[in-house]
Amino acid sequence: MQLIVQGKNVEVTDWLRQYVEKRVARLNRRLPEIKEARVELSLQNARSADDRHVVQVTLRSNGAILRAEERSADMQTSIDTVMDKMVRQIDRYKGRRLRGRVHAVVPAAGVEAEAVEPEAGQIVRVKRFPVTAMAPDEAIDQMELLGHDFFIFFNADSDTLNVLYRRHDGNYGLLEPEA
Repeated sequence: MQLIVQGKNVEVTDWLRQYVEKRVARLNRRLPEIKEARVELSLQNARSADDRHVVQVTLRSNGAILRAEERSADMQTSIDTVMDKMVRQIDRYKGRRLRGRVHAVVPAAGVEAEAVEPEAGQIVRVKRFPVTAMAPDEAIDQMELLGHDFFIFFNADSDTLNVLYRRHDGNYGLLEPEA
């Protein structure tokens, strides 16, 4: 497993890096097929002092991306809480996988993002990511694991690029383009 620890507006000390490595190693025991773990530690200006220390964890594993974020008054508490969230997500992911759903393997290419200088009405961020072939019910599971409101995937049933989104009534919508 490759571990990447990044700091934004905060210095990643040796003690902090070792603490993160120790906590992520526990995640690796629960899900041994983790390919990459990215931990972003940041200090943000917030109105409440309880929300200044932000920790975001992203795990990549055999076609699945698990992500969690936590904010608190100090960095160690944020790390502990986000790791607890990740344990719950891993357990939920493993439970779904064991119920007979097979996830496709994601190519080794990572997510690339490039920032563009912002202007009014302009594209300010471009994000590239590998698209995995899967069924719509697998896409729902992946979207829920990520905690997003929409998910782009290659529909293995129709061989088209689809967008899955959560509707306000709690159901899901599927956008299928026609040529």
